[in-house]
Amino acid sequence: MLRKTEELNEAQIEVFDLMVGFEEEEKISRKKLASRRALKARRAIEQREEDKQLAASIDECWFDD
Repeated sequence: MLRKTEELNEAQIEVFDLMVGFEEEEKISRKKLASRRALKARRAIEQREEDKQLAASIDECWFDD
């Protein structure tokens, strides 16, 4: 890309910094999205388990009468 002896001007440095910053922001954004999806899935699993427990409790009470 650039020779070691070639110096970078301010515009090149700024463009490089923007590219690196953009990549980092994209990485962070992907991690946040993955975390939100995992949390949503975990909550859905917990809700399903609670529904099953509630249904079992209702069945027990129904048959006890």
